[in-house]
Amino acid sequence: MEECTAGIGRPRSATPIDAAWRLALRLGFQAACVWWSVRRPSHQGVQAVITLRNRLLLVRSSYRPEWGLPGGGVRAGETARHAMDRELQEELGIGLPALTPAGSASGIWDGRRDTVQFFTAQLEGLPEMRWDNREIIGARLFAPEELAGLRVTGPVRAYLAGYCAG
Repeated sequence: MEECTAGIGRPRSATPIDAAWRLALRLGFQAACVWWSVRRPSHQGVQAVITLRNRLLLVRSSYRPEWGLPGGGVRAGETARHAMDRELQEELGIGLPALTPAGSASGIWDGRRDTVQFFTAQLEGLPEMRWDNREIIGARLFAPEELAGLRVTGPVRAYLAGYCAG
């Protein structure tokens, strides 16, 4: 896959139904963004800022054109840390016990009022990652100089700009 850096991980073996899943996710996300733009719901999310030798791990979702941090929503009754652990397992097939809370950022992203809790991990080596090839279609480590012109999500921009409340 062209969006992956060699040695960083690999997608689960593709099945014929993966393309249908990616289409459903893309259409569902577009519809949700329209709905969120009308209703402006509040959302709580978590994202992992994972670095390896000053390079930032970003993932590519099948339903959006921007690169983002691994993460997702916090479910009712779930702590932010539990949500972060669950999302890393679902998206990349990994667990990272060394995650540290690193503040939060709020904004209107994808049409909804969002507050994202960030967790950081500075790793000496990356664990073997395996994404589902449906929601997540790529992962890559980016050097700081590559981030300036990169198309990234709102929470990534907020984190990189230092707009986190500790």
